[in-house]
Amino acid sequence: MTDAPKPLDIDTVQAFVLVADFASFTRAAEALDTSQAAISLKLKRLEERLGYRLLERTPRHVRLSPQGERFIVAARALLNAHERALADLGSHASRRLVIGISDHVAGPDLPSWLSRLAAYDPLVILEVRIASSRDLVGAFDRNELDAVIVRNEGDRQDGEVLAVERFGWFAAPGWQHSPGTPLRMATMAAPCGVRQLATQALDAARIDWAEVFVGGGVMAVGAAVSAGLGVAALAHRVAPAGAVEVSGQYGLPALPVSEVVLYSHISDTRSRETLRALSATFRGVLQR
Repeated sequence: MTDAPKPLDIDTVQAFVLVADFASFTRAAEALDTSQAAISLKLKRLEERLGYRLLERTPRHVRLSPQGERFIVAARALLNAHERALADLGSHASRRLVIGISDHVAGPDLPSWLSRLAAYDPLVILEVRIASSRDLVGAFDRNELDAVIVRNEGDRQDGEVLAVERFGWFAAPGWQHSPGTPLRMATMAAPCGVRQLATQALDAARIDWAEVFVGGGVMAVGAAVSAGLGVAALAHRVAPAGAVEVSGQYGLPALPVSEVVLYSHISDTRSRETLRALSATFRGVLQR
């Protein structure tokens, strides 16, 4: 009579899924509030238990092995079943998190962030509000939001810095600025902090400027840039595909770096775990 297979450890399976999702042992450790060494040990034991390698690791990259690609489907199903079983027992009921994300922070990576968060916590009901950093911080201070991820536009020190981002002046390929004429700008409406940052830099450099497009969000501003309407101050990560940095070409002033900060009112353990996973996801993308 053969021995029954040893059951898989849920925490270890979760660590594997997070490493795969983040493509990083460091980010997975941040999400689980543990050390990178502890995550590595869990993965080693899981691979020994299964009898094959789940991950292919190099100094710069972490990716699934062919066996890992197959196993992760079952791993996600196991984690979902585990969460729902706990919910049926009343220990992990569905929760709603209301989170604000600055338009200048969200960018094109938002779908992948939400996908990872849903995989980590299938029972969370996530309500996301996209707005300016200033509006979101105001709503947070009025207790209308559980947490916000925003640009730091003041001197408050009560948040967690997730990353520091670079800004630049972006325009469509072939866009030209005629010397002696005001710089044509695409911006978000005041009181956008990035607009203020950009116009102050131009004024300090004594460069005349004129708004030719005012958008209600970063996607609209990016569309105006791609259409060749003007130049825009944008974080490198959220600049539209194909746009080029034109600071050197036109002698535009350097823009200061910007902190991306998390503020949170969340106190219950499971919600804090979910927010920690979201923060790790943001760090992984913002610090690329």
